[in-house]
Amino acid sequence: MHYRLSADPELPHYIAVEAELAQVTPGSVIELQLPAWRPGRYELQHFAKNIQRFTVTDETGHPLPFRKITKDRWRVITKTGTTVIAKYNFYSLIPTTYQLNAGSSFIDESLLYVNPVNLCLYAEGHINDPCTLDVHIPRHWTVACGLTRIDDATDISGPVRLQAADFYELVDCPLLAAPSLQHIQYDIQQTQFHVWIQGGWRTDGTTAFDADRIVDDFTRFSAQQIALYGEFPEGDYHFLTLVLPVAYYHGVEHRNSTVLVLGPADEGAGLYNDLLGVASHELFHAWNIIRIRPTELLPYDFTRENYFDTCFVAEGVTTYYGDLMLRRSGVFDDDAYLKELQVIVKRHFENNGRAFQSLTESSWDLWLDGYEKGVPDRKVSVYHKGAIAALILDLRIRRLTNHAQSLDDVMRQMWIRFGKPFIGYTLDDYRTVAESVAGERLTDYFNLCIFGNSALEEPLNELLAWVGLQVVWEAPTADLPGGIHLIDTGDVAGRAERARWFGAALTAENKLLDTDIAKA
Repeated sequence: MHYRLSADPELPHYIAVEAELAQVTPGSVIELQLPAWRPGRYELQHFAKNIQRFTVTDETGHPLPFRKITKDRWRVITKTGTTVIAKYNFYSLIPTTYQLNAGSSFIDESLLYVNPVNLCLYAEGHINDPCTLDVHIPRHWTVACGLTRIDDATDISGPVRLQAADFYELVDCPLLAAPSLQHIQYDIQQTQFHVWIQGGWRTDGTTAFDADRIVDDFTRFSAQQIALYGEFPEGDYHFLTLVLPVAYYHGVEHRNSTVLVLGPADEGAGLYNDLLGVASHELFHAWNIIRIRPTELLPYDFTRENYFDTCFVAEGVTTYYGDLMLRRSGVFDDDAYLKELQVIVKRHFENNGRAFQSLTESSWDLWLDGYEKGVPDRKVSVYHKGAIAALILDLRIRRLTNHAQSLDDVMRQMWIRFGKPFIGYTLDDYRTVAESVAGERLTDYFNLCIFGNSALEEPLNELLAWVGLQVVWEAPTADLPGGIHLIDTGDVAGRAERARWFGAALTAENKLLDTDIAKA
């Protein structure tokens, strides 16, 4: 398959697309499919609704007969030619100008932002064929993308050309192109990491982000994650960051990149903390879901729902580790980490702690209404309750083994057994690995936390007490709003266990606490 993207010459905010299938047998029937959803968001999004006009020709420009046979599938009858070329335009203007998200596409005079899964169709039977993508933009623009660039850099008139091994790689590699992108690079072992930032420029020409600070902090949490798994899956990785003038927070994981959309640009420290949080979360996905993937998603079926009941592993475990990696690496201190943990427990217990569905049921029903508020008290968040379930499992294993084993070992085994060979795992596989690491059956944990619909206050607090913390309900006061609060109990032994949980070097205060414990 060969794809060409350009600005529609007649209509602003439309991307003109050509999708060409070569070496077609004359007289054959070809079916062209546009994805109905995108990896990273498990709901049907029906991208075909953004196509305004659609035509099909052969290599000479002669029209070929075709008809639509589903909402996003076209059947084409070839004639004497050997090439099928579908030409269509894709509407990319977001209803509210600044409501871009990390899974959309956009074009104007100063930015081309494309998630190929939105607008690149494939020919049935050819999804594993190599692909090229030609991007027609001014050659002085900077292009950020995880795909390999193969065009001649000295040819100032031709398009930028990128290549992919197959359609799966193509649609898992979004791109940014603009006259100017802030580019920050750092290396860990054999991997080059790139942070690309579009927007956020101040009137004096400076940017909202300090490059040296990004290099330091990103290197820290990236190295911490690599240390957990022992290796990084890719030779390069790209953080494609869009900064908006309005409040926003969104990220989507991809094979060797992520798209991060943040705002407002003038938020200051809050914006930077948001960048750290979402970047660490999405990087963890480079192992967990991109490679450690449920068997139901191998391979992706872009035509329909891909039901699976382990999204609490894909998103809940990742949410838990995204913040924990910032603490372990020293990017966050204790207070900063516990503040983020409080956000998670507050959102779960106050919003859907009494919901009817279990984590497995809510994982399955993401395809139904998982990203909408929906019926009150029906579903739980696989992100928030999933993170709490991961926290409970981590602390339980640590307490059983005196920190000799942890959820780290579970995820490392998941990587070795399923992610690295890329063979897919089941819920039973995850449970088996967790029990082997814990050294005991975890029937009660899975029945309560994964298959049950309890809010989890009791098992959570029982383990948090071990690390000197508690989740409490408090009435509002003049100084504090009411609701859920995560508090430090002041327990000396608990603080010591907490330091081991965080895996950080002991501070002077903790050394004194350890001395007190030894004396006791």
